[in-house]
Order: sequence, then structure tokens, then C-alpha cells
Amino acid sequence: MTDLATVTRLLSDLIGFDTTSRYSNLALIDWIEAQLVPLGGHPIRIENSEGNKANLWVRFGPDLPGGLVLSGHTDVVPVDDQDWHTDPFSMTEKDGKLFGRGTCDMKGFIALCLAFAPFMAKRPLTRPVHFAFSFDEEVGCQGAPLMIQKMIEAGARPDAVWVGEPTLWQVVSGHKGIMLTEVVVTGREAHSSLPQLGVSANWEAVDLLSALRALERDLARHTDPESPFDPPYPTLTIGELQGGTATNILARECKFLFDLRCPPGFDPDAILAPFIELAARTDKALKAKYPECGVRVKKLTNVPPLTPGEHNAAEALARALTGDNALRAVAYATEAGQFHQAGMPAIICGPGSIDQAHTPNEFIDIAQLSEGVTLFQKLVARLN
Repeated sequence: MTDLATVTRLLSDLIGFDTTSRYSNLALIDWIEAQLVPLGGHPIRIENSEGNKANLWVRFGPDLPGGLVLSGHTDVVPVDDQDWHTDPFSMTEKDGKLFGRGTCDMKGFIALCLAFAPFMAKRPLTRPVHFAFSFDEEVGCQGAPLMIQKMIEAGARPDAVWVGEPTLWQVVSGHKGIMLTEVVVTGREAHSSLPQLGVSANWEAVDLLSALRALERDLARHTDPESPFDPPYPTLTIGELQGGTATNILARECKFLFDLRCPPGFDPDAILAPFIELAARTDKALKAKYPECGVRVKKLTNVPPLTPGEHNAAEALARALTGDNALRAVAYATEAGQFHQAGMPAIICGPGSIDQAHTPNEFIDIAQLSEGVTLFQKLVARLN
């Protein structure tokens, strides 16, 4: 059976690919496919519309419904303007830790999948084992739905999906959903001494932002003391805000992006409906002044929550392997909610801590990979 050194070597190779979401991941997909096809894996690529990124779905075992999916995303977040002490795309070992972008989130889990693929391939499988490696998870979970749809169309709906996001190998059975929204306010430039001759996009945006601020405060009142989520209510934050070119020019454009994160049971569209109505009224009023002005609201993504529930085969498997029986839910969103919404029971459980994800000097403890080797050995022994 494979050892920790093999996993570490594969992880080092994976870190060497800069798969920041703004770049193509095809070089990494080529490399992974080259590891799995000689073992008898059956690969299917599902590309984005531009053809510069791809999901990779690889099946071992019979071409039948059911079986297990081991899922991970190949993209990583940027390292721009972060204070890295080592090369983020060259894995460095120090003090029992492995440093590099993606070591924790989430190439450590992918390395374990690849390390144990030869042993999975040798099992007399009566049910398939699938690897599902996606693109653009970090920018709104945009890649996985294409792969999920392909699985459904192929009649390969699995019994269980194991998403290996970093949880310190604790079983997470629920997460919030996330809706990302972009708002662009277009005004009309004029000299700031003559504001009556134009429209300040910034001023109009302030009214819209104030409405979101009021909504955010109202959401905090929807606290459920029995909720496993922290915080136990929907949250709304403004992540980006850009507007204006100079102090003495009325801003022609102001753009802001916000995310709304809802526990199961909340409808994000219903929550945002008053804001959408306000944006539409503002758009109409601005266009009445100048046709080129207005407000555009664009939903970038809407990732469903993962709802804890009964009869989840993925959860039962993860608990059997880890021995963890605690109920946990997290505030971040993952592809697990997308699989689950499509009727594929899903769970989150993987190496490393979410506290290290997205940070400068991201790392994973070697002990976490060692624990992963033990868990994957148990997993392989259960496959039939």
C-alpha cells in the first residue's frame, strides 16, 4: 500500500502548477490524466465555453450507476500582495509542515486520491469509483455543475460524494449557500462644481449600499438558537467597491460586489427582492434623466447549501472511516451543495485546516497527510 512519501511527492508536483483561477488549469489536467489512464481509468473532460479550462471525471470500475465520487477542485486563490516567505508554487517543508499555495485547499486531498488510485484500480470493483476534479471552485463553484450534469446525462448518478475540503478530517454535513452579485451604477460625468449637469454614480451607489446595510442588520435578527451554523443566520458582506476617477469629477461608474450566505431554509432571491426592486426603480429614474445612465444587477453565482439530513451514504462512509460522530456545519460554501442538490448525497471531509486556506504561507501539517494515508487504506479495503 502507498506511503506518506508518495503522497508528499505527488503533492509537490501538484503545487508546481500555478492553477490560480484566472489562469488555465489544462496543464494540470493533462498531468493528472497521464497518471490515471495507464491504471485503467476512463477519463472524460468537461470544458468551459472558452476551452481553456476543464473538469476531469475519471471512472474506475464498471460503467454503472452508484458508487463513490472523490471530489476536489484544481484551482487556487491568488497570491498577489501576500507576504509569502517561500515560493508559493514550489512546495517547501519546514517544522513538520508543507508550505505552498493549495497544500491545504485542496491539493492535499487530490494527492491522496492519486496516490491510492493504483490500489483502487486493482480492486475487483462491482461499483464504480469516480474522481471528479473541477475548475473555478474558488470563483463561485462554476465548474462542477457542468460535470454534475454530464454524470446525470451519462446515467452515472453516484450513491455518495466525498468532497475533500480541509476540515482536519472532521466530518462536516452541512454548509451555507452563497449568492454572489455584481452591481454596476452608470452615471454622467460633469465638473463637481456643476453637479446639476450630470449624475454621480457614487452618490446613487451610496443609496443602494445603504439599503444593503439595512438588510444586513435585519438578517442578524433571524437567529435560530438550534442552528448548527456560526453565525446562525444569513450574512451579507460587500467584498469589492470601486468608483470614480478624480475628486472634482462626478463619477461615471461605481461597481460593487456582495455575497449573501444563507443557511438551509432561507431563500436568497426572496431576501434580495426588495433590493432588486430598489435597483430597478433607481435604474428607471436615472434613465429618465440621461438614457446612458442606470443600474445593472448581475447574479454571478448561486451555490446551494448543503443540508444535513438522514440516509446520507457519503456521511455514513466518512463517519465509519474517521470514527467522528459529531454534527458540524460551516459558513463557507463548497461544491458539496451542488452535488447534493442534484440528488447525489455529499459530505465534506479532508486534510488540513480551513484556517490556513487562502492565507499567505498556506500550509498543511504532514501529520494530516499521514492520517489521510490511514483513512484511504481503510477506504480501499472497503471497496468492492
